[in-house]
Amino acid sequence: MESRRGNSMTEEEYSEVAATRRIQRLTSHISPAVATQPATTSVVQTETCAARTKKLEVNGQALSLYMRGKHMDIQEKVYEFFNSRPDLQTPIEISKDDHRELCMRQLYGLVREAGIRPFRYVAEDPAKYFAIMEAVGSVDMSLGIKMGVQYSIDMNLADFWVYHRRSNVQGLQTTAAFDPIKDEFVIDTPHDGAIKWWIGNAAVHGKFATVFARLILPTHDSKGVSDMGVHAFIVPIRDMKTHQTLPGVEIQDCGHKVGLNGVDNGALRFRSVRIPRDNLLNRFGDVSRDGKYTSSLPTINKRFGATLGELVGGRVGLAYASVGVLKISATIAIRYSLLRQQFGPPKQPEVSILDYQSQQHKLMPMLASTYAYHFATVYLVEKYSEMKKTHDEQLVADVHALSAGLKSYVTSYTAKSLSVCREACGGHGYAAVNRFGSLRNDHDIFQTFEGDNTVLLQQVAADLLKQYKEKFQGGTLTVTWSYLRESMNTYLAQPNPVTARWEGEDHLRDPNFQLDAFRYRTSRLLQSVALRLKKHTKTLGTFGAWNRCLNHVLTLAESHIESVILAKFIDAVQNCSEPSARAALKLVCDLYALDRIWKDIGTYRNVDYVAPNKAKAIHKLTEYLSFQVRNVAKDLVDAFELPDHVTRAPIAMQSDAYAQYTQVVGF
Repeated sequence: MESRRGNSMTEEEYSEVAATRRIQRLTSHISPAVATQPATTSVVQTETCAARTKKLEVNGQALSLYMRGKHMDIQEKVYEFFNSRPDLQTPIEISKDDHRELCMRQLYGLVREAGIRPFRYVAEDPAKYFAIMEAVGSVDMSLGIKMGVQYSIDMNLADFWVYHRRSNVQGLQTTAAFDPIKDEFVIDTPHDGAIKWWIGNAAVHGKFATVFARLILPTHDSKGVSDMGVHAFIVPIRDMKTHQTLPGVEIQDCGHKVGLNGVDNGALRFRSVRIPRDNLLNRFGDVSRDGKYTSSLPTINKRFGATLGELVGGRVGLAYASVGVLKISATIAIRYSLLRQQFGPPKQPEVSILDYQSQQHKLMPMLASTYAYHFATVYLVEKYSEMKKTHDEQLVADVHALSAGLKSYVTSYTAKSLSVCREACGGHGYAAVNRFGSLRNDHDIFQTFEGDNTVLLQQVAADLLKQYKEKFQGGTLTVTWSYLRESMNTYLAQPNPVTARWEGEDHLRDPNFQLDAFRYRTSRLLQSVALRLKKHTKTLGTFGAWNRCLNHVLTLAESHIESVILAKFIDAVQNCSEPSARAALKLVCDLYALDRIWKDIGTYRNVDYVAPNKAKAIHKLTEYLSFQVRNVAKDLVDAFELPDHVTRAPIAMQSDAYAQYTQVVGF
């Protein structure tokens, strides 16, 4: 019998292991403290089975310091500034126009009065910039987005507004034709289908735009012109003094939206708008006075890829900000669930609704996921910062794929979780003052802008398939995919029938088992998608085959991103030096990993990676870990250090919540 790791096992040895396991299971009925896995298994654990009933004591200060890192001071500065300025706090009921003007005053106040200059950190310290963005977004998500549009979508172009034509930037049709006589570019929107929609800051406040357009140069051949591909241009759209729209520029207001109404989105059209030649952003390609084109990059595709690489900061920011929204919503729901009491044993006091298993099932895996996504996006910001400093091509490709995957995965999860949190708080969750409605509406568009989530997942899968192909052609793999060096051999072997039945707690909480399970699933998906695409391409062509396998492709991308998230969470646990904080993180990490495995248990059962008894053990342990996390839930949400004036939900107040809530509604 061959194990998954390649170690042979005779029938006699297999029988001996099986007998040992049966003895251990019988022993466990007599003494539950006895571990039920073979003693040779490598484990990293926070508690032994003998300590299962002991409540974890958490050093909240140490955990908070580890979570928030070195930029907590500037976040506190943001919080304190807006807390001291009631006139800059967004009311529950506000009109679109008033919200836009308030949002502009909030941004002015942040920069001019509080002295926080986001642009300083865009290039120098992106991690600090994103920390500011998270704090600002907790004040008003419209303000966070407005600041992001102002300073960071391009991460190099402050005071300008970047926009694209839908998700297909390379297929945009706006043109920038060079006029060598006047030494100018002429910007044109050729038809209604090329109008630029949903441009942040365009409807009211914007004075400049960074316009992506196809660079058209005159030639002396029969064609007369040459299309040099997509380039970026600085285009004034309003007069600096009068604020009136400039000639040739047409601006329409996109109007009232589902959310983010503090951001003035507009639609732009250009009719022969002339700009100086110097307004071409020429990092990747330039045009001389006589109309000659030069570039260090040899092809249109490479120039286009380099240009898009500069936009990746927007995706990084959205993934990071989405985790901030998830922290706020989870904090409100969990604090309320700890406070709210309902029913209980006969003639006994009512119990907290978080003591109910159903409430734990809703909120505890979500809390674990919040921690997981926090560490994953911190890692993303670190990689992005490194990329901005080194401009390493391999790192650029890795960050591009990782940011696409995390932005898509995290924002989709947060969007679903906001509804779960609202429902978990019952009728009070429906009150606008408790914020779930505004958070949900403001965050909803995160799934669409900076790349539609479904499109981004396809980018991740396409890159993964490319890496898969190159591996079997002797190529190298980028950082994010490096685990595939081992996985395509190790994980595609038949599952070990012995380990498939191990059900001991120590084994299930071993990070090696958890990560192996995640990566095994990804590797199987990768191989099966590749084979299906190859098969269907023969009859349907490349596009048809991709569409036939699209749901499979999206599942592959999500599985890979989950593997990366778990790997970063495990690293974070191991790197935490304070014992009680590390124990709390290990508990939460185990819940995240096992909950994800259980949610896709059918996949593992279909390939016999997990036997029925092991699947049952995973389910039982997941429920138990949810109970254990419930016991420290207050410590875990307190570690986010979101004070009452930041959460701003009466039902989540840390003292006298009901008194404050009744006062809000008028009693």
